[in-house]
Amino acid sequence: MHQRQKPSAPEHTSDPAADGGALSMSHNDSRSLLNFSQLVLSAGQIKPSPGLKHSKITYFEVEILDVQSKKQICIVDKVPPASTVLDVKHKFHKACPQWYPSRVGLQLERNGPFLKDSINIQSLAVSSIITLYFTDLGQQVGWTTFFLTEYTGPLLIYLLFYIRLSTIYDQVESRKNFRHPVVHLACFCHCLHYIRHLLETLFVHKFSEGHTPLKNMIKGCAFYWGFTSWIAYYINHPRYTPPSFGHRQVSYAALAFLAGSWISFTVMTQTLPDKRYFLGISGKQTMVLLPCKKLQIFGI
Repeated sequence: MHQRQKPSAPEHTSDPAADGGALSMSHNDSRSLLNFSQLVLSAGQIKPSPGLKHSKITYFEVEILDVQSKKQICIVDKVPPASTVLDVKHKFHKACPQWYPSRVGLQLERNGPFLKDSINIQSLAVSSIITLYFTDLGQQVGWTTFFLTEYTGPLLIYLLFYIRLSTIYDQVESRKNFRHPVVHLACFCHCLHYIRHLLETLFVHKFSEGHTPLKNMIKGCAFYWGFTSWIAYYINHPRYTPPSFGHRQVSYAALAFLAGSWISFTVMTQTLPDKRYFLGISGKQTMVLLPCKKLQIFGI
């Protein structure tokens, strides 16, 4: 009898060629993924296409308009990006010689503030063409000239009254009347006060702005010169009488003058940063300068 053979389980036979192909494909995929990752890491940030890059501006053109009529006055061309507003004013002066740089006021907007000379022109640009508005500030003088003129006048005017010019006082009375020592002391204190101011202007103060209108100097000189003439006329008059309380009053007043002058000088030279004379100030400088000015008045 033939015995029935049990069906055997199907044997899994592996095809070497097929297995090798699958392994090579997975190996190639891993290598491709690794190469792509290295490419991304080495590339870093994706750079924009050349068409998206902003073109580098080598020069600016500054169009200057009249602030009132909006009419074009001139165009200042070939202005380097590193130039300042002061450089533009010098170029503008070459095109229009009647307006020197200190007389030129430039504004970014018609009702805006005047631009400082130290501002970089590139910070004002939104394109290669910059539009500025021109204002004639009038005839200008430097601050050093302003204070030297303001302080030199009282010094010389007082000395003219002190020597008792014949055009001011009667010569007969001048010869008869003896000068009290307090008259000489007043002349010494007055001259010392303004000589100190002149020396501070030359060697101590640095001014925050470069120029001021000439009319401001005329106003300041009118006040200082006029006040000096008024007090000098009476102190040096032949009929001048000494103080009512005599020597004690004169001594106390002289000590007060010297103390006020010394404290004022110390405040101006030691307290203010960089020994700078601020014009149009506020804040901490006001807290320093207001007592200083009061001390100067007290010293006078």
